[in-house]
Amino acid sequence: MLKLSDNPEILYPAEADGVVSIPGTWYVAQTKARCEKAFAGDLAARGIAYFLPMIERITFSGGRKRRGMMPLFANYVFFAAAGETDRHAALLTDRLARVIDVRDQGRLIKELASTHRVLKNKIALDPYPFAAVGRRVRVAHGALVGTEGVIVRRDGVEKLVLEVGILGQGAAMEIGPEFLEPIGDTPPHAPFEQRRAS
Repeated sequence: MLKLSDNPEILYPAEADGVVSIPGTWYVAQTKARCEKAFAGDLAARGIAYFLPMIERITFSGGRKRRGMMPLFANYVFFAAAGETDRHAALLTDRLARVIDVRDQGRLIKELASTHRVLKNKIALDPYPFAAVGRRVRVAHGALVGTEGVIVRRDGVEKLVLEVGILGQGAAMEIGPEFLEPIGDTPPHAPFEQRRAS
């Protein structure tokens, strides 16, 4: 595991004002095993914008405690190609298993922007292995205003899952129901409604 200071940026270019501000067509890169950070470094060296969501983890090795960053979505990096030349340059890195074309650019950008907003505000995220089915909500107050996700019940606690639909994965975070507002019609069995009523 790399030292904290040796990790690539989560969002490149670092001066970008979030995922939404980066021009180009977004792609999902599925990397070879444990190549996410090296691939992100390759992209930065080529001047190609990317988003590599990472969370801090503590591991124990040889009796020592180590802090490091681990990708939130194992084997995936999102990159924005300004044109076919950028896409081709990404393929030449020899770190990829495949590149997934994204038909619904707007949805992916919205989902990535929500995840980036949470990471930027240093809120703990827990990888969620499958896309949740439940009540869609939006954060209405606080630093995460506008962030959308799905309410699920995990370990007896309601959590907000930030989905990345194209991966069928997400990341869960705890948030008080007072910060949330429903989006669209509310199913009668939704955990959000149960919690609001209690």
